[in-house]
Formats: sequence, structure tokens, C-alpha cells
Amino acid sequence: MNFSKLKVLYINCTLKKSPAVSHTETLMKVSQNILKKENVSFETIRLIDHDVAAGVYPDMTEKGWDKDEWPNIYKKVEEADVLIVGTPIWLGEKSSEAQKLIERLYAMSGETNDKGQYIYYGKVGGCMVTGNEDGVKHCAMGILYALQHVGYSIPPQADCGWIGEVGPGPSYGDTEWKDKSIEPPVGFDSEFTNRNTTFMTYNLLHLAKLLKDNNGYSNYGNSREAWDSGTHWSFENPEYR
Repeated sequence: MNFSKLKVLYINCTLKKSPAVSHTETLMKVSQNILKKENVSFETIRLIDHDVAAGVYPDMTEKGWDKDEWPNIYKKVEEADVLIVGTPIWLGEKSSEAQKLIERLYAMSGETNDKGQYIYYGKVGGCMVTGNEDGVKHCAMGILYALQHVGYSIPPQADCGWIGEVGPGPSYGDTEWKDKSIEPPVGFDSEFTNRNTTFMTYNLLHLAKLLKDNNGYSNYGNSREAWDSGTHWSFENPEYR
């Protein structure tokens, strides 16, 4: 299987600025190691390192903000065949940076591609979640719903994650806790996390390749431009009785 023509973008929504260690990014590297072996190009963006304004418009400098780096980041989103959103869990929810990312993705969702479809049609989305206590599936549910709502395609097993025990404790990839060394690093021997991370990565690649090889989706029945021009295919209003 040749995935080498695909581009993958990881956006890490940690609350830690670089160069602080991000446990979410440590898990992302498991997926990225697979991409390296499959000759897939990828890039990682740590959203908090960039001056991205809050809002639901393409460029928030047009709405009173002095600076907004989102338009430049969006160019990378637009070029990528696969978007993987990474987030830690805080108070049982995805991070505030993850929510901001979703809102900025939503800001572009009204744009259309060259077939008149919404701009994210033909792209594939997934997510990676790390934290302590419960919340991986809850966070994945919200992120994956949002991605499909704006137009991303979601394959089977499009999420993966790792969670620690209830209460304060070491996080994914930690090698020390309370002056005691940990070997192997926390979570590295989790069969569940390792399997799901691998399956997620390959499922995203498989769907992205299928879509890319077929030039995305047919625009029959889903073109916003055609609908606005009066083409409604087989739709008709129900009869009034």
C-alpha cells in the first residue's frame, strides 16, 4: 500500500507553550513514527505557540483583533489530506485551545471547493487524547462530531488515547514521578493505546487515499453552489394534505 502522496497535519492543542513537554505530543509521535515508515509527509503545529484569535470568522483582524495567525495556519489545513487534532483532558473536557481550533475550522466551513462543495469535503479527520481519570471518549465524541459537521470524513476507529489512574499521577510518557524513575515510560506498554493509535493512523490513511484517488466525493447531490443556483436533484417538498 502506497500512502506517500498524502499529507498529514497534527495540531496539538496542549496548554503548554514550547519547549515544555507535551504528553499529547508524545502520543502523537507514536502515530508519526508509522508515517515515517510509510513515507507520509507530516507536520505538527502547537496551536498555543501561535497568536490565534478567538472567533468564528476567517480573519479576526477584520473584527477588531490586532493580530491573528489563523489565516497562515489555515493554509496548512487546506493543504493537508488528513487533520489530527490532539488534546489533553481538563475537567473532563477537551482543552480550550482545542475548542478554539474547532471554532476557527468552523469559520472556514462556508467556503467551497472547485466542485462547489464545502471546503473540507474530501479531507479526513481524527483525534488523539491524553489525560488522567476519564474523558477520552467524551472528548473524542465532541471533536469528531465537529469535524464531520464542517465536512471532514471520519473512518472507523478515528480516535485513540491514554488515561491514567484517578487522581494526581504521572502522565503519558513520563519517566519520573515523585523522585522515582519509571521504566518503561508511562503508557508505552499499554496494548490498548498502542493498538488503537496504530489502527487510527492506518484507517485515516486508507480513507484519505481512497478519497484522493477518486478526487474526493462526487458533487451530485451535495454542491452548495449548485443548490444555490436552483439544482435540487431529487429533493421536493412534502405534499400538504
